[in-house]
Amino acid sequence: MTLVKIPDNTKRQTEFPTESPHPQHATSLSHSRQAASATVVTLPDHQPLHARLKLRFAAVDKVTRLVEREHIGPLLVQKPLYPEGSEICHTVIIHPPGGIVSGDQMEISTRIGPEAKVQITTPGATKWYKSKGYTARQKVSIHIDSSGALEWLPQETIFFNHADVGIDHEVNLQGNAIYVGCEILCFGRTASGETFNNGQIRQRTRIRRDDKLIWLEQIRLQGQSFAMKGPLSLAGNTVCATLIMTGRAIIPARIDEVREAIKAIELSNGHIGLSQMKSVIVARYLGQSSEAARQAMLQVWSLLRPEFMGCAATTPRMWNT
Repeated sequence: MTLVKIPDNTKRQTEFPTESPHPQHATSLSHSRQAASATVVTLPDHQPLHARLKLRFAAVDKVTRLVEREHIGPLLVQKPLYPEGSEICHTVIIHPPGGIVSGDQMEISTRIGPEAKVQITTPGATKWYKSKGYTARQKVSIHIDSSGALEWLPQETIFFNHADVGIDHEVNLQGNAIYVGCEILCFGRTASGETFNNGQIRQRTRIRRDDKLIWLEQIRLQGQSFAMKGPLSLAGNTVCATLIMTGRAIIPARIDEVREAIKAIELSNGHIGLSQMKSVIVARYLGQSSEAARQAMLQVWSLLRPEFMGCAATTPRMWNT
């Protein structure tokens, strides 16, 4: 008795036994088997990556330490750095493949304990490549305990033409926890003459404090759609950036000072604005240059960082490499 197993690339079925053929049917079965053996089964070449990274930071004797680190797949962190002293732990998240391809699933979860202060960044731009029919996804979950603080400062995100992307970013704050988050989104590789005229981006950002929603923003953009060119969205621009800061009350006079200061930024092609909405401060850039977006976000962050983190701004080392 022989066991015949259905190939893995077909729908899962139960294995079944086959009896030895009756002599009078041997010839016909032989021909059938020859035909079956001549059939070429093409296995799918799509093998998306599934990667998870879990981090936990805690303040131990006034030193912020990375006390828990778990990873599955190609998501890693470098050795914690302390360029500003032991109070603030700088951490770099690394994705060795260098880009996210069709169907990849990335999950990052971070917990910041009481009194811990952390800055997380990346060594370079995050690239979302052309889709082969599958949606690539990234889910970021952040929890910051009361009196904890996190600066989430990844470098640019570049969406290649024909990318199909879903991004979910969720932040949960307790008590007076501080969160500073920045994103710079680039649609198409304009330096190579590429535009984002096909594909779709779905992104959602939620921030809660003590289980109460204080910020919700979601977008769905499709290449060459009205949203890409409409005045209420990208207005034909290829780069947008957002800086969100929450956890400290800033007096209106200080906000006005920052607005005056950013007016001096020379943006050859772009616009920058600053708003305070109750407990959230938001700075935005809209234009054609990732470098201008980086300059604008760093300027606002530098001016307001002392209010949130209690220390002067030092540009993340990775942003200078």
